[in-house]
Amino acid sequence: PQFDNKCKYYRIFDYLYEELLLGFNQNNFLESSSNLLEKSLKESWTKAGQSNSSLAESYLSSVEQLIQKANITQGKDKKNIEVEASDCTQGSQCSNMVFNVTIELDSQHPGSVKTAGFQELQNYLPEKGDFEPNSIVVSTTMTTSESKLLESVNVKINFQLLKPRPRDVQIKCVSWDNTTRSWSEKGCEWLGSSKEGSCTCTHLSTFAILMSRYPVNITGLEEVTYVGLSVSVVSLIFSMAIELTVWSAVVKTISSYLRHTAHIHIALCLLIADCCFLASSNPKDLPEMWCKVFVVLKHFCYLSMFFWMLCLSSIFFLFLGYVCPLLIVVITFLCYNTGAKDVYFSSDTCWLRYSGLLKGSIHTFVIPVGIIVFFNVFSMIVVIMKLLDHPINTDKSNENDNEKKAAKTAMRSVILLTPIFGVTWIFGFAVMLIDLTAGTVAFAVNYIFTLLNAFQVRTAESSQEKCKCVLTGFTHVKCHNDY
Repeated sequence: PQFDNKCKYYRIFDYLYEELLLGFNQNNFLESSSNLLEKSLKESWTKAGQSNSSLAESYLSSVEQLIQKANITQGKDKKNIEVEASDCTQGSQCSNMVFNVTIELDSQHPGSVKTAGFQELQNYLPEKGDFEPNSIVVSTTMTTSESKLLESVNVKINFQLLKPRPRDVQIKCVSWDNTTRSWSEKGCEWLGSSKEGSCTCTHLSTFAILMSRYPVNITGLEEVTYVGLSVSVVSLIFSMAIELTVWSAVVKTISSYLRHTAHIHIALCLLIADCCFLASSNPKDLPEMWCKVFVVLKHFCYLSMFFWMLCLSSIFFLFLGYVCPLLIVVITFLCYNTGAKDVYFSSDTCWLRYSGLLKGSIHTFVIPVGIIVFFNVFSMIVVIMKLLDHPINTDKSNENDNEKKAAKTAMRSVILLTPIFGVTWIFGFAVMLIDLTAGTVAFAVNYIFTLLNAFQVRTAESSQEKCKCVLTGFTHVKCHNDY
């Protein structure tokens, strides 16, 4: 049916209601209600904004009342409306399913539970703010002699999201509030990113899921990142200048040559990567080609930095610092549709894509880095064990002092070696795994990761000589005496 205004709409439902009371066929009633939700009538729905209540609100209220009064004992499926009914016994759990949305009801009282699912209706009910509907509208009612006790019910709803939830985007479980004529979170709770479509509510009503149009924003994190990277870039330039100035004075042996060469390349890779990060800080203003170039450079330079760290902690062949990262980047680029947008990289972030656990190009960066960080953590543990096992001096009369000095040396080693070996990037894995919708824990992890890695260069570069003991086995007496 076609309708042009609310008067025609009300006449339709007055007629249906009268027919229902006279034994009107339920199929005809549901068929007519379903037809009103056809997409072809979208313009008619939007013409109702001039009166005190929207057309969608009136429709929902009327159909709910009609379904509650109708003698529906089994499921009724129409194109845009599905109705499911079940009888609950005292203390049991009832379950209804409409349009693949499951509603489970726990009630201490017996009664008849009816659930109706409405397609397209979510697009017509009024909405406010930065959230938009991302599920169909589901209404659940219960007829029981203990009507005053219905507030004690427990409702669990498993929605099917209409479109995938992007990472770090907040979801709200809501019910329709007839008093405020808006969606309300009161009495409903979202079960989190691990169960994206699941809600629990403590009352019966009309339910839906709203999804934010924007990802969660961490206050001040962007500013801290840019300040930290700027300080890092300046520190790297100074560090490289100092390193090159004193090169001939400090590089006397093969081991010192390897160590200082690794430091130079680590600083160079990190400098280029940080500059690319700053240059792509506003992806919306960048052409697609430049975004892709910055992604490739960041992918290669950050990987190279970690492989040079691997060389530093293990004295592997120095060519690993560039050859392995280059192979990884080239193979990844070719395998992901030759670096195509939204396949190899995201145009929203100018960085590799994350599509879920072990999904997306980001894992060609995360897995190698994870292996290197694991190896470096192992190396650092060996450092600590050796420092604790070998006393600083052999005077047994000062055994307690020796233990204290060994403990201090071990703590100093942890502080100095953690940034050198990239161990602080362990928090980066936590950032990737923990969704920002998790709240305080996610915020804390992001702040810690940003602070530790934005300012780590100055600490790392000032501890070059400490690394000499790491590379020579930690047993030499001079290492203990100096540190």
